[in-house]
Amino acid sequence: MKLTRSINQVARCALLAGSLALCMTASRAAADLAAGAAKAEACAACHGQDGISPMAGSPSLAGQPEGFLQWQLVYFRSGTRKNEVMQPIAASLSDDDIRKLAAHFAALKPPPRGVNGAAEPAMFSVGQRLAKANRCAACHKDDYAGEKAAARTGGQREDYLLKALRDFKSGARTGGGVAAMADAVYPLGDEQLRALAHFMAHQP
Repeated sequence: MKLTRSINQVARCALLAGSLALCMTASRAAADLAAGAAKAEACAACHGQDGISPMAGSPSLAGQPEGFLQWQLVYFRSGTRKNEVMQPIAASLSDDDIRKLAAHFAALKPPPRGVNGAAEPAMFSVGQRLAKANRCAACHKDDYAGEKAAARTGGQREDYLLKALRDFKSGARTGGGVAAMADAVYPLGDEQLRALAHFMAHQP
């Protein structure tokens, strides 16, 4: 009986310790999100209060994969990725700032269906064929939600997607995934890049 009681006490203690650990983890995650939200207030003018960009040429960050966001901020901070606005901002960020900002934006709801208006059927169809031929879903997923270091392209601003594709083709954009993206877009003409951007912008 004593042995049974001891085992039960150990089990209860282990369960309590596990519960406390889960609570502490959840508490830290909530604190990180709150800190990220506070830090992100300075980003709202370009990227939107809810992470959905109101500004031409500025990407929506809501729902982007956390790993992708972290890497892009690191690339901006190091100067590997060039942008006259983002480089000075990223230069002031610590690793912890980057982690919390990425967690904040990744947790936001991605741009809703229709945020880029109605699709133009012929251009959408061309873009769809190009996306399939270039195996875009292999990195960006079948729903183009992205994962790990690959961006969410679905629902992104069309003007920003077109700029990104052009920059990858010209070599103006550097950072993660450059080799794969350059290989994919280099053979494409500008009208094809437009169609691909149009297709991606009108994904769920």
